[in-house]
Amino acid sequence: MLVNGNRVRNKELDLYHTEYHDYLNLIEEIRILKQEIKDFAYEINVNDDLSKEEKKEQIKELKADRKARIADLKAEVPGLKKVYQDKKKEAEAIVKKEYDEIRASGQAKVKETQERVAKELEVIKAEYAKVLAETTERVTKELEALAAEQKDALDSKTAELQALKDKKAEYAEAHEFKAAFKAKKQELKALKKDQKDAYKAKQHEITAVKEDYKAQLKAKSNEVDDAKEELRRQFKVTKKEAFERAIEIMTEVGIPEAEKRFYQYPFQFSGGMRQRIVIATALTANPELLICDEPTTALDVTIQQQILNLIKEIKTERDLSVIFITHDLGVVANMASRVAVMYAGKIVEYGTSEEIFYNPQHPYTWALLSSVPDLDTTDRLISIPGTPPDMLFPPVGDAFADRNHYALKIDFLEQPPYFKVSDTHYAATWLLHPDAPKVEMPKVIRERVAKYNQRVGKKEVSK
Repeated sequence: MLVNGNRVRNKELDLYHTEYHDYLNLIEEIRILKQEIKDFAYEINVNDDLSKEEKKEQIKELKADRKARIADLKAEVPGLKKVYQDKKKEAEAIVKKEYDEIRASGQAKVKETQERVAKELEVIKAEYAKVLAETTERVTKELEALAAEQKDALDSKTAELQALKDKKAEYAEAHEFKAAFKAKKQELKALKKDQKDAYKAKQHEITAVKEDYKAQLKAKSNEVDDAKEELRRQFKVTKKEAFERAIEIMTEVGIPEAEKRFYQYPFQFSGGMRQRIVIATALTANPELLICDEPTTALDVTIQQQILNLIKEIKTERDLSVIFITHDLGVVANMASRVAVMYAGKIVEYGTSEEIFYNPQHPYTWALLSSVPDLDTTDRLISIPGTPPDMLFPPVGDAFADRNHYALKIDFLEQPPYFKVSDTHYAATWLLHPDAPKVEMPKVIRERVAKYNQRVGKKEVSK
């Protein structure tokens, strides 16, 4: 029905448009006629073949003809206009009716469309919510990752900044250290100079007689040259003064015919004479302390005694202090008034000669004294087991603990302090601790101490 109705209305509308076009065409024809009258009138006026009266006559006829035609056309206009207005009203009614139908139909379609759109919107909202959730989750993760990266970057930059601050502080400290180091360097330089001056001032006070007297003498120099060289080095005397002083000291140490023999070389002297030359060289500086390191090594017993007697005489005459470094306990007993027993670079016992030999307190001193032959006993000599420690890697605790039969547990953990035995006698052994177990010294030492006590009339001393 709607389709047929549309067709009818379309025909009516077409008719309306046709009538309307006819009306417009009529109006257009009237306009054209008026224009033609003007054109013909112009042509007549410009035509020179006609006279003025002929031109007027033709124009008059033309106007009358055109006027009649325009009157005919105008007569048709009201009818066409009325037809047009009627058709217009009919068309407007048809259009209004169709518009109402379309409007009613459109409202239904609008409602249907609204419902469809609402459903589509719900679907879109659901999809949007899903996409929004996924996007939010993804963006949140990306933001967290970005925040972590930024935090790591910030931590890294903070660490770099702190490192730069530390470097700046280190640079400041280094600058301060450099200044302090420079000051210390100057101070050390001054100290070295003071020490050098002090060494030069004290150099003549301490001299040494070494163990290898052969190496101490120059093979290609004569004996007086050694003494003269020492004198000139210490006192910066003239050659003549050095020569005279060398002859004097050679005579003092018992070299016969000193003036004759001062030109001789070391190979022309005996071992005892060579040792006397070494002692003479040491005495040229008039020292206050003479250090003798194994001065009787490689000498026979007779020559040893001569050298020891010479040192005693020089000590008495010059009022010298003498330090003997020796493994010969007989020399120690003969020469020393005070004795220091050393093991692994440390003094383990110190006392007078009498205290060390007849009242020893340290196990190492016991072992040393027990290894010395004695004419009064037939017992087998006691040897010290093991070997000395490597002092590049010093042991923990007492260095003698591994070789000590009397070692306590604490000896392997801590070094013993010095315990006082008397005002002049000290020993570094845990056996002297009040809580230590009581032990007896070896039989050989006990017998020797007993004989000594009987000889001097003392009570037996034992531990």
